[in-house]
Amino acid sequence: MNQKLVWPDYKNCIANLPNSILRKFGVTPAGDTLPLLDRYLEKDYRNIVVILLDGMGKSILEKHLDKDGAFRSRLAGIYQSVFLSTTVAATTSVMSGLQPCEHSWLGWECYYPRVDQNVTVFFSTIQGIDIQAADYNVPRTVTPYVSVFDRLNSAGIRAAMLSPFTEPYPADFSALCDTIRAYCRKPGKQYIYAYWNQPDGLMHRLGCAADPVHEAIREMETAVEKLAGDLEDTLVIVTADHGHIDTDHVMLQDYPELLDCLVRLPSLEPRVLNLFVKDGRKAFFEKEFNRLFGDKFLLLPMEEVLARKLLGTGKPHQEFRGMLGDYLALALDNLTIYFKNEPEDHRWLSTHGSVTEDEMLIPLILFDRSK
Repeated sequence: MNQKLVWPDYKNCIANLPNSILRKFGVTPAGDTLPLLDRYLEKDYRNIVVILLDGMGKSILEKHLDKDGAFRSRLAGIYQSVFLSTTVAATTSVMSGLQPCEHSWLGWECYYPRVDQNVTVFFSTIQGIDIQAADYNVPRTVTPYVSVFDRLNSAGIRAAMLSPFTEPYPADFSALCDTIRAYCRKPGKQYIYAYWNQPDGLMHRLGCAADPVHEAIREMETAVEKLAGDLEDTLVIVTADHGHIDTDHVMLQDYPELLDCLVRLPSLEPRVLNLFVKDGRKAFFEKEFNRLFGDKFLLLPMEEVLARKLLGTGKPHQEFRGMLGDYLALALDNLTIYFKNEPEDHRWLSTHGSVTEDEMLIPLILFDRSK
């Protein structure tokens, strides 16, 4: 499989989207806006709704939906995820307007020097075990950020975040749409951000082309079309945090000569490995890693990653550099390197995180319900 690579563009990515919305509501953006969206925001809307469907990248949209269907017929354009192309980094960017280097929520598992642990970010647990990494929430304490919702609410604009993990805990996508309807009936201008954890969850388990994935995406398309038809004076924006790619995998534990070079297990994602290498072992590690995986992964010294500003062009968070090791290994093809002894059913059939076209490119879909 030869994959086209898409390097991050921090003037045309999901971190820019919330800044366009902040500017539309008269609030100072946290960074650059998204030109693709800005021209559509020249109209006035009472409600702006963003529906983020986890994992529904460009390739997934094209694989499962008809050109003349509700989503693809309203496609305003294609833009990019951030790097890493993963939910932790991308949804934090869409909720803050910050680039990954600025907010430092970089991947599913991050190394935090303050606790000297790899931590599962959304749960603040130690990597691989269900034990809290500290007696406080490590990511929220060490790398806090001001959300778009707080910025808007402070300016007198009602803003809300909806997801299956926050009150009122919608049980299915239909319930999420019902909650959006209820919010849009409230008086005054408002911004509603609604996150849904599919089709990502299904694709991880079943692969990109599975029938249940197809059915779920078609059902969400139908539900959003109906929702938008029920609304007035509203712009409904449908997008994704990243795409997906079907993958093969290997286990790092099967390569003890590499594992022995590491200070600690890798962090971030199985498609993008953050690697701390022992003193005196770097030359061997580089040579051996490239011998084994050089046709499937790009092993970059961290200073090159930083010089190329792959994680963002903004001012890095004070914790950012300390969270990163000596190398970043980026998947260039369909191989994934798992670095924990996980059960077979936790080794996904499809995943994301790196810089292939299928992982990086995402759609901007607009339902214009202006007066």
